[in-house]
Amino acid sequence: MGYMFVVSACFGCRRIITYNPRLVPSLNNEPICLDCVDKANPIRKRNGLPEIVVHPMAYEPAEAY
Repeated sequence: MGYMFVVSACFGCRRIITYNPRLVPSLNNEPICLDCVDKANPIRKRNGLPEIVVHPMAYEPAEAY
């Protein structure tokens, strides 16, 4: 059995992040980092939008398929 993760830029801040492609939160099919989620959630809440929920394993390696 092997493990994998994806490396790409965060949609919000453009920093390079690693993540589990099946669990990472995304906007417009682009991953967002935990820092950007933390910044976005108060704004989303004020605007009546649901907060982004981050899976505990979103930024950890995934089992390869």
